[in-house]
Amino acid sequence: MLRTDWTLDEVKAIYHQPVLELVAQAAAVHKEHQTTGEVQVCTLLSVKTGGCPEDCAYCPQAARYHTGVQAHKLLPDAEVIAAAQRAKDSGSTRFCMGAAWREVRDNRDFDRVLNMVTEVNNLGLEVCCTLGMVNEYQAERLKQAGLYAYNHNLDTSAENYSNIITTRTYDDRLDTLEHVRKAGISVCSGGIIGLGETDEDRVAMLHTLATLPAHPESVPVNALVPVQGTPLADQPRVSVWEMLRMIATARILMPKTMVRLSAGRQEMPVSEQALCFLAGANSIFSGEKLLTTPNPDFDADKQMFATLGLTPRKSFKDVPVGATVLGKAEAITVGA
Repeated sequence: MLRTDWTLDEVKAIYHQPVLELVAQAAAVHKEHQTTGEVQVCTLLSVKTGGCPEDCAYCPQAARYHTGVQAHKLLPDAEVIAAAQRAKDSGSTRFCMGAAWREVRDNRDFDRVLNMVTEVNNLGLEVCCTLGMVNEYQAERLKQAGLYAYNHNLDTSAENYSNIITTRTYDDRLDTLEHVRKAGISVCSGGIIGLGETDEDRVAMLHTLATLPAHPESVPVNALVPVQGTPLADQPRVSVWEMLRMIATARILMPKTMVRLSAGRQEMPVSEQALCFLAGANSIFSGEKLLTTPNPDFDADKQMFATLGLTPRKSFKDVPVGATVLGKAEAITVGA
């Protein structure tokens, strides 16, 4: 049975088990609720890079930091669609478009993003966006355009949030998740470890995610990739044991959620990634970049899949056969 009434003490007890006990428990939950050995391959493209007014301490796209990231305006539609087609041809089943905006504004750029959503949807890919804060009306417009998922990470605990970001509040984050959920878009929300937070912060963030009105459909677990020029440039690398604790605890708390092994994977050998899949991770980002930071490319991931005997998850797997996925042009009927 799925629970959204976990107590903080329960989450803490799960998280602080001996790591091998924790992984064994998570593996059992994973086997009960998921298809083991099946991993969703996702691709993330920065469609508008840099120049963001926020002060997220980890982010190379914040305008106030000098990180060497070259800002560019919204990419041409054709360039984005071509990138989505390449991702599909390489084995991705979800394509996520990221824009370095604080919030969505009702303007021509948003209209163009809506068109991109429709076009990518019509390729047969699950289309995801991460565009900053959205209101109810904007979430509804994204849904009507064919958006499948929306990513908006909590990043850290409510208690630690102001140490990382001061240009918006934790409640702003939660409000966006509520608007997305109300619009019928699948929620993708996770966090970053390695920001200087404590274990208590990590437990609190997982508790918040697991006690939302409904579990997020996808929970990315990111390890900080330190970037020179940001306030967190000198943070040490997160260990595999820390990643395992996060992934395994997320799997136990949210059995049917996709748990995504996200940023930081470039530094992880296949042996470490294999442990994460054993602990319940069943989604990755593939492709040379995650917005602006390095990431394993498609060929490296194909080799890893072959080595570990993993199979790619199909698009729209959780959508009932015969259901229609909205799009402005040709709507896709799943299973047709």
